[in-house]
Amino acid sequence: MTLDALNIAITWPEIFLLVMACVVLVVDVFIEDERRNLTYLISQLTLLVTASLVSLGEADQRVMAFNDMFVQDPLADTLKLFILAITFVIFVYSRDYLRERNIFKGEFYVLGLFGVLGMMIMVSSSNMLLLYLGLELMSLCLYAMVAFDRDNGNASEAAMKYFVLGAIASGMLLYGMSILYGLSGSLAIADVANAVSTVETGSGAQLGLVFALVFIVVALAFKLGAVPFHMWIPDVYQGAPTAVTAYISSAPKIAGFAMIMRLLVEGMGGLHADWQMMLVILAVLSMAAGNIIAIAQTNIKRMLAYSTISHVGFILLGILAGTADGYSSAMFYTLAYAIMSLGGFGIVIYMSRAGFEAEELDDYKGLNQRNPWFAFMMLILMFSMAGVPPTLGFWAKLAVLSAVVDISMTWLAVIAVAFSIIGLFYYLRVVKLMYFDDAVDQAPVSCGRDMQIALSTNSIAILALGIYPAGLMSICTAVFN
Repeated sequence: MTLDALNIAITWPEIFLLVMACVVLVVDVFIEDERRNLTYLISQLTLLVTASLVSLGEADQRVMAFNDMFVQDPLADTLKLFILAITFVIFVYSRDYLRERNIFKGEFYVLGLFGVLGMMIMVSSSNMLLLYLGLELMSLCLYAMVAFDRDNGNASEAAMKYFVLGAIASGMLLYGMSILYGLSGSLAIADVANAVSTVETGSGAQLGLVFALVFIVVALAFKLGAVPFHMWIPDVYQGAPTAVTAYISSAPKIAGFAMIMRLLVEGMGGLHADWQMMLVILAVLSMAAGNIIAIAQTNIKRMLAYSTISHVGFILLGILAGTADGYSSAMFYTLAYAIMSLGGFGIVIYMSRAGFEAEELDDYKGLNQRNPWFAFMMLILMFSMAGVPPTLGFWAKLAVLSAVVDISMTWLAVIAVAFSIIGLFYYLRVVKLMYFDDAVDQAPVSCGRDMQIALSTNSIAILALGIYPAGLMSICTAVFN
C-alpha cells in the first residue's frame, strides 16, 4: 500500500481526536477531584480543534483514503461537524449535573470522546469492516456511559439491557455483512453495490442478497430504535443519568443516519424496491407505537424516549423515498431532531438538582411562575417536536412528507400526519403543566451561566431555523446533488 493510497491528510481530525482522547485519559489519572475541571476543558478544546480540522479540510468532491476504506465527502464533513457541535453542548450541559451527583469523573469525557471517534469513523466508512469497527467503538462507549453512575441500580439495569440487545443487533449486522462478503467477494461498499447491480432476477444470488438485506435492516432498526426493535430505548433513556441520555439521544442518531446511507443507499441501492417496503412497515409501526404509548407516560424521559421512536419513523419516511430530495429531507429531519432532543434533555438537566431528578411531568408544573424564560424555551422545544409552525420541527416534518408524496405514497403521508396530530397531545400537555398549573415545587431553579447561554442558544436556534429553514435545508440538499 502506497502513501498515496493511505492519504493520511483527510484523516487528521480522527487522528487528532484519538490522540487527545488518550491524553485526556492519562491526564485524568494524575489529577485530583478538585482539579477535574481541567479534564473538561481539554475535552472541549479537543472538540473545537477537531471541528476546525474538519472545516479546514472540507472536500467538494469524494476523496478516498486507506485503500478506499475511508471516504471524505460533503455528507461526511457536514455530519461530523454537527456531531462535534452537539457533543460540545452536551459537555456544557453535563458539567454541573455530574458535579452535583459526585460523578464528575474523567471517564465520562473519555468515553464521550471515543464515542465521537466511533461516530466519525462510521460517517466516513466506505468499507463494511471499518463501518462495523466504528459502530462497535461507539456502542461500547455508550454501554459504559449508561452504567457510569455505579451506585445507581436503574442505570446498571439499563446498561445490561442495552448491552444484550445491542450485542444481538451487532451480531445480526455482522451476519448480514458476512453474507454480502460471500456473494460479492469484497468488503468494500462500492464492490457490494456493483455485485448487487449485476445479480440476475430470480437467481440464488438474489435470494442470498435479500436474506442479507433482512438481517442488515433489522440491525439498523435496532440501532436506531425503530419498532418492533425499540424495546431498549425507554429503559435506557430513563435509567441512564440525564447527561448520558442527552448524549445517546442526539449524536448517535446522526451516525445511525450515516450508517443507513452507506449500507442501504450506497451499498444496496439496487435492492431499493425490497428495502423500501421494509422501511414503510418500520416507519408506520414506529410512528404509531411511539406517539400512542407516549401519551400514557408520566416520566418525561420515557415520554421523550417514545417521542424518539416516532421521530425515527419520520426519518425513515425520507429514506424510503429513494430520491435525492428524500435523502436530503431525511438528513434535515435527523439534524433537526438531534438539536431538538439536545434542548429537551437540556431542560431536564436544568430542572434537576442535587438529590432531585426532574423526571416526572408534575415536576414541570408552574415552571412559568418559577422561571418564565426557560418555560418559554421548553415551549419552543415542545412545539418543535410536535411540528407546530414556525419552528424547525414543522419544516422537518413537511420536508419528509413532501418527499413521500412525490413518490406517489400519499396514503403514507396521511398516516404520518394522523399520528403527528395524536402526538400533539403529550407535547401540549407539558406546555399546559408549565403555564396553567400551580407549581408543586417552589425551590428556585438555577444553573451556571455557561449552561444558561448554551440552553438559550439551543432553543432560540430551533426558532430561528424554523423562521429561516432555507439555510440548513440548502446544506442538506447540496450534499445529495
